[in-house]
Amino acid sequence: MHTLVRRYIKTAIVFLAVGLAIGTWMMIRRELFARYPTPYEISAHTHAVFVGFVMELILGVALWLFPRPAKDDTHYRPGLITASYWLLTIATATRIAGELARPSVSSLALRVVVALSGVAQATAILLFFGTMWSRVRPLGSRSREEAGERF
Repeated sequence: MHTLVRRYIKTAIVFLAVGLAIGTWMMIRRELFARYPTPYEISAHTHAVFVGFVMELILGVALWLFPRPAKDDTHYRPGLITASYWLLTIATATRIAGELARPSVSSLALRVVVALSGVAQATAILLFFGTMWSRVRPLGSRSREEAGERF
C-alpha cells in the first residue's frame, strides 16, 4: 500500500474518532443536561464523519484500487493528488473547528473562514477526481465485455 493511500486512510480514521467524540459529547449534553446541539455543532459532527471519514476513506481506497496510470498518461499528476489530500484535510479540520466555535463566536472573520473551508473541501474533492479521471478505464474488462460477459 502506497504512503499516500495509507495517509488518506489513517487520516479518515482520525476524523472518525473526532466525529465520534463530537457525537458523544452532543448526546451526553442533550441527555444529561437538556442542552440540544446547535446547527453548527451538528454540521461539525456531520463534516467530521461524512467528509473527514467517509470521503477521505473513499479517496484513499480509490487511489489504491484504480488501475495505475497508463505509461503515456500526461493528465494524471501525483502531486495534485497530494495537494488534494492536504487541502481536504486542512479544510475539513478548519471547518470542524470553525463550526464548533460558531455558537460562541459570531465574528465575520470566523464566518468567512468557515465558508472558505467549505469551498476548499469541495475544491479538493473535485481536484482529486479530476486528476483521477484518466485512471478510470477498462483493463481486462474490455475484452470480457466484447466476449459478451455481463457485470
